[in-house]
Amino acid sequence: MQMIDVDSSMLSSVGYDSATQTLRAVFNSGKTYDYFKVSQEVYDELIASESKGRYMRDEIIDMYSYQQVKRKSKY
Repeated sequence: MQMIDVDSSMLSSVGYDSATQTLRAVFNSGKTYDYFKVSQEVYDELIASESKGRYMRDEIIDMYSYQQVKRKSKY
């Protein structure tokens, strides 16, 4: 999944896999979450939104099932 950096006080980068309809969001806290069954339209609206944090809060967080992405161990 290709990630793109975004200008946001909440997010550092986002990516989208259209085959699985998975939105990946990397938050400025360092935590990464995958949101499932997100349409291409919703992803496009997120990218186009003036406030990506507000869009995440209003349209994605708590609206889609999600899972935190665990970091791979270096060992």
